[in-house]
Amino acid sequence: MYLPNDVFLPLVLDELKQHPDKTATINLRGRSMRPFLEDGRDKAILKLVSIDDIRKGDAVLAEIQPGHYVLHRIDTISSDGAVTLMGDGNLGYEHCRKEDIRAKAIGFLRKGRDKADMTTGRKWRVYSWLWTRLKPVRRYLLFARHPHIPQSLKRNKK
Repeated sequence: MYLPNDVFLPLVLDELKQHPDKTATINLRGRSMRPFLEDGRDKAILKLVSIDDIRKGDAVLAEIQPGHYVLHRIDTISSDGAVTLMGDGNLGYEHCRKEDIRAKAIGFLRKGRDKADMTTGRKWRVYSWLWTRLKPVRRYLLFARHPHIPQSLKRNKK
C-alpha cells in the first residue's frame, strides 16, 4: 500500500508521540540523501527528540512547508532558531525553524541489511565528517557517481 508523505508521516509522528520511547522505521523515497542512502532501497529509523537535542550534522525529518517533509542533514542552526538543511545528494539548501523538526534519524538500514548503521556509530560519524567537508566538490562527486545528460544537451534524434 502506498500513502503520500503528507498523509503517512503525520500518522507515524502521531504514533511516536503516543509512544515516545519507541522508534519508527520508514522506507526512504527520493534522491536527496544520495550517494549513501537510496530511494526505495534503504530505511530510516526515526525517534522523537527535543529541539534542544538537535545539532549541526544531524539527519532530521523536518516539515519545511505544511505537509512537505524532508529527511536532510542540518547544515546550520542560527541563534534565532532558523535551521538550514541540505540533503547529502543536493546542491541547494532548504530552510525551516527548529520547531519544524519533527524527528531525528538515529540509524539507517541500508542495502537490505538487518543491522542498522546507527548515527552514533563510528562508520556514520566518519562518513558524516568527511562528506560535510567535501561540500565544495560535492557536485563533481555526485555527477561521477550518478551521471546524467541534461535535457538541454541532448541532440534531437530524428
